[in-house]
Amino acid sequence: MVSDRLIAINDTREKGKTEHCLHDVAMSGLAMMFFQDPSLLQFQKRMEEVKQTSNLKSLFSVSSVPKDTCMREVLDEIDPDHIKPAFTDFFFELQRGKYIEQYRVLKDSYIVSVDGSGYFSSSTIHCPGCLRKKGKETLFEHHIVQAALMHPEKRQVIPLSPEEVTNTDGQDKQDCEINAGKRLIGKIRKDHPKFHIIIVADSLYSKQPFIEDLGCEHMRFVLVAKEEDHKVLMEYVKGARVLDEVSSLTVQDPKGRLHRYEWVEAVPLNGNDDAPFVNYLEYSLIVNGKRTYHNAWVTDIPLDETNIAELVRIGRCRWKIENEVFNTLKNQGYHIEHSYGHGEKHLSFNFFLLNLLAFFMHQIFELTDKLYQACRQKLGSKRNLWDHLRVSMRMLIFPDWETLLARVHTPSDFW
Repeated sequence: MVSDRLIAINDTREKGKTEHCLHDVAMSGLAMMFFQDPSLLQFQKRMEEVKQTSNLKSLFSVSSVPKDTCMREVLDEIDPDHIKPAFTDFFFELQRGKYIEQYRVLKDSYIVSVDGSGYFSSSTIHCPGCLRKKGKETLFEHHIVQAALMHPEKRQVIPLSPEEVTNTDGQDKQDCEINAGKRLIGKIRKDHPKFHIIIVADSLYSKQPFIEDLGCEHMRFVLVAKEEDHKVLMEYVKGARVLDEVSSLTVQDPKGRLHRYEWVEAVPLNGNDDAPFVNYLEYSLIVNGKRTYHNAWVTDIPLDETNIAELVRIGRCRWKIENEVFNTLKNQGYHIEHSYGHGEKHLSFNFFLLNLLAFFMHQIFELTDKLYQACRQKLGSKRNLWDHLRVSMRMLIFPDWETLLARVHTPSDFW
């Protein structure tokens, strides 16, 4: 599917003066991210020279393996909007296979967590699209706002196409996370017009403009509400406590821990004349008489004893985008903060997109691929599995992905 998307891109380079087609360059970049190996291209280039073929040809439909310099030059020119539809392609295949149904909450809704993150920072390397953070020295940065479909009980997350936070004129007019978030929810709704979506996000997003935009996109929300960010709202909640208008529920679990839920409906979000009214919910976990966790959210979903615990689980699901997406990309082999190349136009963001697509593909394997799951179970850890895959790639030529997995799972069958 990625290959088909790349083949469709119009290559504007002068014909007859290009050694590698645009498709081969971009697919080679994806392969490098897929196997989490910046030196992959060098190995495959040498393999191609000796054996007249390579795993990039057999596994990624690459006719000719480019050099690093060529890859950077070509990827810098590709509009990211040509790559982004691959995320929706993958999503629709999962939907067609009924895998997305496993992520339902509240009968027919889906949690989409939204959060911002940086993936590049330098005091010397920059491009016109870099955000500029001024201090003792100017830092040049790239940020994105990421959305991912998730479920409280599932480790696998389904990343959606990210929105870049970028300079629009190269100097003065800087984009910001919240504006990128507004653009992102509009694109999510366009790609998934019939989905019942619940947006979960941190306190940055639980402000009137973003909540109003969610209403325009027919999305519901469970957004973190910090006291320092919502002073008027918290005053109303305190008043409701005094008047004994706050509902509460305390549940003891089998381990003896107390789960205390409190909620009050129809409180103004802020002190504006046109402030939206929201429902406020608060949760505390009490262990041996001490509160070990506490958080609060605002939502537009009606609250009662039958759904309050599930709504808290939905709200707490927000951390998954940090742990299961950003932490994984930064610390578990994807090297998302590594500078593969910066470029002048789109190179940095396109490398991020290819890395995220590779992560998405790996999530799909974990969710759907029984042979991959068997390899993972046999080798014990994801890191060990991918070490075996990379070593195999350097030793042998494989006709397809299934054969590569089969060889890693049962090496004796191949001798």
